[in-house]
Amino acid sequence: MGGEKKCLNSELWHACAGPLVSLPQLGSRVVYFPQGHSEQVAASTNKEVGGAIPNYPGLQPQLICQLHNVTMHADVETDEVYAQMTLQPLTPQEQKDICLLPSELGTPSKQPTNYFCKTLTASDTSTHGGFSVPRRAAEKVFPPLDYSQTPPVQELIAKDLHGNEWKFRHIFRGQPKRHLLTTGWSVFVSAKRLVAGDSVIFIWNENNQMFLGIRHASRPQTVMPSSVLSAWIQLQRTSNN
Repeated sequence: MGGEKKCLNSELWHACAGPLVSLPQLGSRVVYFPQGHSEQVAASTNKEVGGAIPNYPGLQPQLICQLHNVTMHADVETDEVYAQMTLQPLTPQEQKDICLLPSELGTPSKQPTNYFCKTLTASDTSTHGGFSVPRRAAEKVFPPLDYSQTPPVQELIAKDLHGNEWKFRHIFRGQPKRHLLTTGWSVFVSAKRLVAGDSVIFIWNENNQMFLGIRHASRPQTVMPSSVLSAWIQLQRTSNN
């Protein structure tokens, strides 16, 4: 599980997962594909299926299961979000009586209303620069600046998926004037290993709290993600039993 055991902020988790991700409801029926999972593990480790990775020829190609539990997680190294699900295979008789309802096909991810997402540019990830925030986004999500100051400036504190706090200096300056995150931003970029093409998400919730998430752009994986590894280990344990 990559060491992640905390209860994650649901609103931030869904924002990082994106609007195309939906989670099935507890008690609903789902279809699990062991072979597809095996191939995903093989692709993540650059190994052939049936090689070093165990294969279970006696296992059905697909299993109709009931969903007993769903927990949201985030990889502590990459911040990749994933969900762990506890599934119970249905008996042959239960499968005969199955009738999937529309509500069991998953509901769209509920995205936060007060947030903004920006794809990072090369200047945003430069160690000598800052993060340029679109004016409408800053005025919508960040607390109001005191424009009587010269220059208008404030400290922002945002929590990530793991509950870590990040502090940034938000300043309105330049010619033309623009919103920038300066002090603290390069530390965040380095810690999260962000590059141009990745995205950041800022959320201001109804409790006047700020949250911060990331979405890494697709790139080759050198380490098997926790989302793949943890579920594969659980499948091995189940099969061995």
